[in-house]
Amino acid sequence: VSTPSTWAASKLQDTRTVKKICKLDDHCYLAFAGLSADARVLTNQARVEAQSYRLNFEDRIPVDFLARFIAHTQQRYTQSGGMRPFGVCTLIAGFNTDGEPRLFHTDPTGVYSAWKANATGRNSATVREYLENHYEADASTEAATKLALRALLEVVESGSKNVEALVITKEGATSLQEAELLQLVTAIEKEKDEEDQKRKTKDK
Repeated sequence: VSTPSTWAASKLQDTRTVKKICKLDDHCYLAFAGLSADARVLTNQARVEAQSYRLNFEDRIPVDFLARFIAHTQQRYTQSGGMRPFGVCTLIAGFNTDGEPRLFHTDPTGVYSAWKANATGRNSATVREYLENHYEADASTEAATKLALRALLEVVESGSKNVEALVITKEGATSLQEAELLQLVTAIEKEKDEEDQKRKTKDK
């Protein structure tokens, strides 16, 4: 899961307070595009639902169940008097107990759908097109991470400071630190330069 960090340019702001990737449960995370305050409310409701499921069934909540709950909550706010719709689109990613990776997208109308790879928010069509052209089902964790970052770098300012990334596996989730992101972004930019050079050589 990777997102552009829209507040990275502010030198005075504590970046720990402006994350766009949120933990819902040990095995499930949410990335969002839109209003941060709305995302915070929605995330808190999803966390309560996840803990309630764990208390009642003594098991972690399935990712699709949680995605359905979030979508239902978003939809409910479109038809209730005195309330406005949540101004967020979300990507919910995680692993079910059977070890199967799951990814869901929800929008403010309450529609949700399952994906193998997806993007949301501004310029998501460009990122999604890149993912469609380069996605490989049997890619390694490292290759999938580079693919997500490379797709994101198609639409954000070049540089690791403008990106937030989280790698989710069956064993757990790891947030990529700035040094790791810088290393990956540098490698990606080097690969892109080499590809451009080869293309120019061919054209000649």
